[in-house]
Amino acid sequence: MAFPTTPRRSLTARQPELDLGRKHRPDYVLLILCAVMLAIGLMVVYAISPALAQANHVSNNYYVTKQLIAIGLSLVAFIVTANIPLSRWRQAYKPLLIIAGLATLLAFVLPVNPAYPAHRWVRLGGFSFQSVELVKLAILVWLAGFLSQQIHAGQIINFSKTVKPIIYAVIAIAVVVAGIQSDLGSSGVMLAMVATMAYVAGLPFKRILLVGLIIILIGSLAISVSPYRRARLETYLHPTSNCQSTGYQACQALIAVGSGGIVGLGLGSSVQAYGYLPEAANDSIFAIYAEKFGFIGSALLLVVLVAFFARLKTIAERLTDDFSRLIVVGILAWLSVQAFINIGSMLGLLPLKGITLPFISSGGTSVVIVAAAVGLAFQASQYTSYSTPRVSTETLRRTTPNRLREVKN
Repeated sequence: MAFPTTPRRSLTARQPELDLGRKHRPDYVLLILCAVMLAIGLMVVYAISPALAQANHVSNNYYVTKQLIAIGLSLVAFIVTANIPLSRWRQAYKPLLIIAGLATLLAFVLPVNPAYPAHRWVRLGGFSFQSVELVKLAILVWLAGFLSQQIHAGQIINFSKTVKPIIYAVIAIAVVVAGIQSDLGSSGVMLAMVATMAYVAGLPFKRILLVGLIIILIGSLAISVSPYRRARLETYLHPTSNCQSTGYQACQALIAVGSGGIVGLGLGSSVQAYGYLPEAANDSIFAIYAEKFGFIGSALLLVVLVAFFARLKTIAERLTDDFSRLIVVGILAWLSVQAFINIGSMLGLLPLKGITLPFISSGGTSVVIVAAAVGLAFQASQYTSYSTPRVSTETLRRTTPNRLREVKN
């Protein structure tokens, strides 16, 4: 059965006006959930600070102070993004892309830290910044604006005008982030974000599958030409086969999770943080959390994360404007996939990736940029529509004008 089609409008240089609807009170539950996760992260970092300070020969307050500064900066970032109108953000995609590109270029040309040899960080004096986090935000804003414009112009299923630019973006992410920066985890997050936003916008699944095949081919090539990636894949397939070298972090993470048992060792008790588990405050913080709070505490943390993601999904389903809806969908895909990769790697379900757990992990760049992204979703939550019943994402996708254009008589 064919859906009725609507006349296609010509593509113009002018962006469609945002039709946000009537402004109302924002979603404070989203804000509360973010605050809870930040508090959990700060609590864990505070608990393991003595161990980390001892191992790295710094003051006992070093890591707590660093995390408090990151939280303070994240609050500023949240306030900025939550108060600058969404229409301004759509127009700001070019400056964002340029700044993200310059930061990535700086990461390439500046000297690297011997402990972290990949070109992922911009280090100037005592200041350090992970450029890929800004790239995530820039890709989010650009793609939401691009797809909403294509929807408005009736070109969402046009291969040359819609699919090709997305393919070019995917290739750029794969080459720069996965290839040059050797950050397969972040590139996977961004590619999942791109695919999800394109699907919700109404891009036919067959064309998304084409992009997915390109991603798989590039990913397979990236693994085959990189010895350490092959080693990580081998470690994932056989996690306990070489716990003294390539599988060391994976084994120590499993030991930390298993040591927690049902109720955990307690907030003030940890063995793995004393130099056994690498990146205990960053990539491996979920394993440390599980060691301290056990199965019950880990389950409660997962409940908070799921509630946060469900809140984002609800906001997206109740938005009436394409741009704001795609922004929230992109944030949902970004943070949920990143959390899944981080937790899955600590539990041995996925290969290890150097990627943080949103809100929980220590790390200034990640905390600040994630807070900025949530600020956009918080602002969008002021324009949700409660006049009609909430619909599922698939129903929303089918009933938008761009989806009607996809189906031919």
